Amino acid sequence: MAFRCEICGHRSAKWMGFCPQCGSNEPLAEVAGETKARGKLRAAETVGLKAASAQSSDRRITGWGEIDRVLGGGVVAGSVLLLGGEPGVGKSTLLLQLAGSLAGRGDSVMVASAEESADQVAMRAGRLGIGHEAIGLVTDDDVDAIVTLAERERPALLIIDSIQTVGVPEIGAAPGGVAQVRESAARLVRLAKTTGVAVVLVGHVTKEGGLAGPKMLEHMVDVVLYLEGDPDRGFRVLRSTKNRFGATHVSGMFDMRSEGLTEVEDPSKLFLDGWESDVPGTVIYPAVEGRRSILVEIQALVSPTKQAQPRRSIRGLDPTRVNQVLAVLDRHSSLSLHDKEVYVNVVGGWRIDEPGCDLPVALAVASSYSDRPLGRLAAWGEIGLAGEVRSIPMETRRIEELDRMGLEHRVAPIGGKPLRLGQALADAGL
Repeated sequence: MAFRCEICGHRSAKWMGFCPQCGSNEPLAEVAGETKARGKLRAAETVGLKAASAQSSDRRITGWGEIDRVLGGGVVAGSVLLLGGEPGVGKSTLLLQLAGSLAGRGDSVMVASAEESADQVAMRAGRLGIGHEAIGLVTDDDVDAIVTLAERERPALLIIDSIQTVGVPEIGAAPGGVAQVRESAARLVRLAKTTGVAVVLVGHVTKEGGLAGPKMLEHMVDVVLYLEGDPDRGFRVLRSTKNRFGATHVSGMFDMRSEGLTEVEDPSKLFLDGWESDVPGTVIYPAVEGRRSILVEIQALVSPTKQAQPRRSIRGLDPTRVNQVLAVLDRHSSLSLHDKEVYVNVVGGWRIDEPGCDLPVALAVASSYSDRPLGRLAAWGEIGLAGEVRSIPMETRRIEELDRMGLEHRVAPIGGKPLRLGQALADAGL
């Protein structure tokens, strides 16, 4: 008798309520009957590296430019994609529209929904104007039944909505548990690799924003995508954090409307259409996502407060980095923020992870603090703890996008020219 961790595979001769190797809080599961007679062991097969490289990956163009850009040119046959996102962000809508686009191009698609009935999926498809015969609906939570059907039908794309609601009967645990998610994903990955059927797994997210289930799930799949957005404005951003067939950190932009998601081919123009440059506390930042430069608006609001602990509310940026910028402003520019509430927001639900957003955040905060609008100003640069502003990569791409949109007033360490925070504030008119 032996016991095994369902997450890392660690084995133990006795049962424990946790894994001593990976630190998981899941108890070790009992395993028995896995020993094979030596005479029945099967030898692995090898394939030459030259022969393997000659087998080029078959990509299917989806017909959606934004999705094809994020995937690196289309869906690769036999690949496994994991799509995560908050409830109601539009994951099922996006995948149903993707299924309709592929079906319209002559590919068969199978949608396995364990969360909704066939009538519910059909109602959404009708609202989106999708009614192609090449799309088959399956409402079953048995992974083996879905795999058997997919092996017989061989669709070009299989959508599992979601991986937390399907399971394997012999495990005995409820769907959504660590063991069920791990085994279900393993069987679906095996299906993709042996048949060439591309598989999309929809994953729920936790309250911290990460994908629910074992972290191993992200290692098992080929592509990890996140659909994010601001529910108040309808903008949705599709990001890739892992892609074995293309570049990572590439984004696609969509707008959620009554007829479904529509592509946004020029996000910079969309963001700038509602920009009020004569209001204090707003600056444009030329962000770069993969090979794409997008102008996003960073807003700040500084408000006096009598509370002993002033509030710091930050959306779309790293809170630690913003708090560091506030500390540098307090030290090197005489902005007293210890008794002020500070709100910082990236408009449109966009999320920025680049250090180059430090300077626009500082300028937006200083503008709101002094109640002086900055006009049509764009800025970028990384701020150090000593108050220096450093240059960031891909400067040419940012300048080209600003030139295209007609933003000529810029504050940044262009060409590696040294810049101090005080000088940057003066150049912005503060």
